[in-house]
Amino acid sequence: MRQTNTDPSEIWAQSLDTLLVAAWARLQRGVRDKRAAARHVTLATLGRDGWPQARIVVLRGAEKDASVLEVHTDLRSAKIAELQADPRAMLHAWDPRAHLQIRAEVRAEILSGPLVAARWDRVPEGSRMAYGSTPAPGQPIADALAYTKRPNAQDFAVVHLHVQAFDLVHLGADHRRARFERADGWTGQWLAP
Repeated sequence: MRQTNTDPSEIWAQSLDTLLVAAWARLQRGVRDKRAAARHVTLATLGRDGWPQARIVVLRGAEKDASVLEVHTDLRSAKIAELQADPRAMLHAWDPRAHLQIRAEVRAEILSGPLVAARWDRVPEGSRMAYGSTPAPGQPIADALAYTKRPNAQDFAVVHLHVQAFDLVHLGADHRRARFERADGWTGQWLAP
């Protein structure tokens, strides 16, 4: 075994248990803190044409006990059609201060209509503009501003991302990587970084 160069402030990265706890803590902070690194995360799906698709989404929920992450989107967006065709996706976050990459393999559950009415009521007025535009997101338009935005609760979707596995990479003085799977009770396994 070689000697480690771990910074004492990164002691959390030395144990499988504390590494997983740290990842969840950063995701939960992303929900609460608009300046947190995990606030704006990348969601990757399989496009309808077979090409991978990735986009930034705002993390709206992170429930460790249920292993569920939550994002909101327009029900008419391409990502919804992609998740309906194949609910498997990847959520990616990079926390530069912690030197931590979080990749979560997820299975999406799309909720809309009456199921999300209470959530819609809690969406701030200014944020509601993201859910409802004419034409629908991704449709061709004549010029850059040839669209209108009108909040529409019927276009609002909540996507629950049921975490199936995490691949965590800590790029400290010593690089560490681990994989955690729901199927094995999140026990974790170190991997070569």
